[in-house]
Amino acid sequence: MLRNKGKIMLIFTAVLIFCTAIMYNILLKNNSVETLSKYGSRGNEVTQIQTKLKRWGYYTGSIDGIYGTKTVNAVKYFQRKNGLTADGIAGPATLAAMGITSSSSSSTSTSNSSNVNLLARLIYGESRGESYTGQVAVGAVVMNRVKSSSFPNSISGVIYQSGAFDAVSDGQINLSPNSTAKKAAQDAINGWDPSYGAIYYFNPATATNKWIWSRPVTVTIGKHRFCK
Repeated sequence: MLRNKGKIMLIFTAVLIFCTAIMYNILLKNNSVETLSKYGSRGNEVTQIQTKLKRWGYYTGSIDGIYGTKTVNAVKYFQRKNGLTADGIAGPATLAAMGITSSSSSSTSTSNSSNVNLLARLIYGESRGESYTGQVAVGAVVMNRVKSSSFPNSISGVIYQSGAFDAVSDGQINLSPNSTAKKAAQDAINGWDPSYGAIYYFNPATATNKWIWSRPVTVTIGKHRFCK
């Protein structure tokens, strides 16, 4: 009888240890999902952050994959310029603005939905008074920049590139887009390009940049002149 009790206790202890190990692994995985790139972090994500920020003029240090003081300051600079909390931590919102997919991204559909919403916010902020075709054309300019080697290779990267769009600079990017802007964003993402390949646009009535006037015009829609 004592032997049987001893065996039961051993089995119970083994099962308890096994279950504890499983729970520990689950917690460890969950914690790793929530891990953010911040001061002291190392790895590929940090390298991506440094590469993008250096390309856009926010970061002047070496691309070494180490999240040091220069990287923290560059991230803060990017956050301040793009209406984000300037804490120097590359959390989900900051990574999304940079066009970096973090380990916490749940699915491609979620990413696509975020792209449509972000592009809709830009369209709404930049051209909500324009015709539907004019709004799609603004979205198409973003998509054409994504395809161009001269610009960031993601929708968020293009939109949040320093000085690229007035709606980002003046905070209108944070307004809630209407259904028209959302539909225009989806049409632009799906490939409709009323801008005829334009990568710039401007309002001739308000533009003060002399350089933009020198660009070859592709089409004029409403108040916006689209050009390459």
